[in-house]
Amino acid sequence: MSTVVTKIVNREIPAEIVYEDDCFIAFLDIIQTTEGHVLVATKKEYVNVLALPPDVAGEFFKVVTKVAKAISKAFDTDSVNILSNAGTLASQTVFHCHVHIIPRYENDGLTFKLNNHIHETRPEDYQVRAKFIREAL
Repeated sequence: MSTVVTKIVNREIPAEIVYEDDCFIAFLDIIQTTEGHVLVATKKEYVNVLALPPDVAGEFFKVVTKVAKAISKAFDTDSVNILSNAGTLASQTVFHCHVHIIPRYENDGLTFKLNNHIHETRPEDYQVRAKFIREAL
């Protein structure tokens, strides 16, 4: 597959690495959505978080939490977005498991909009959707 992340892991392209262990790597995102925007990625080429085995997912999110806390401290902010795009419809463009940690600042101009369908969703819709998820678990 040799994704851009794999090329960073293999030191084929440069990156400002802020954390690394045997399984995971974290580096500054080249686009710097906000100051201190970091990607945490698996070294092994999993396509996205949906492909992670449970044990890897647990260790991955321990690293995500550790790096998020360091970013919060380093940039003196108590606010971050932790974002993972899994799949084409979710705007995934790099098909290698990674999470964005985006520190947030007053008036940083970044917005995320979640559509609110509370008034269109009936109680039985919630029940059916919850049933589907429980059955899938």
